[in-house]
Amino acid sequence: MPDFKHRDSTGPAFWDERFEQAFMPWDRAGVPAMLRQFVEQAPAPLTTLIPGCGLGYEVALLADAGWDVTAIDFSPVAVEAARETLGHWGERVLEADFFTFQPARPLDLIYERAFLCALPPAMSESIAARWAALLPAGALLAGFFFFDETRNGPPFGIDPERLKALLMPNFECIEDSPVEDSIKVFAGKERWQVWRRSA
Repeated sequence: MPDFKHRDSTGPAFWDERFEQAFMPWDRAGVPAMLRQFVEQAPAPLTTLIPGCGLGYEVALLADAGWDVTAIDFSPVAVEAARETLGHWGERVLEADFFTFQPARPLDLIYERAFLCALPPAMSESIAARWAALLPAGALLAGFFFFDETRNGPPFGIDPERLKALLMPNFECIEDSPVEDSIKVFAGKERWQVWRRSA
């Protein structure tokens, strides 16, 4: 375990330090199977935002499929690493704060991958509210949600009922499936879910 100076995951310095030292146990070095399936089955390309994108492997998958995808991260080191990883698709990665970022076009989808669980539980309500604010009626919140009792993190687990309480005022769950290809840190504790923004 590297020796880290920063312990607060709400600030960019926490993530800068971990990317600089290549300490990324949450990184699967590829795209999860259920996202690939979701993209293949989508009736049309979706304008997509990926908050807290890390190295951003999903950006290439979506862009190659013709989707208008923007990925953001507030860690400049993560953004630089993602741009290097993605090559010509690196231009789709922006340094930005999720809570103040304004998309250039209305969104059809926010893809959730280890963003909610990267920040302390005290921020979960603000994250859910921001999801709702960014997505118009009928748009989707889809991705992987980490359910665990531990509150030590990151990753920070969330109780399924707590997630429902946060989302159901503004979303309805239209898909909930187990994940078969989780990496070690999430194994047996994450589910693929799709939530549709209600009117």
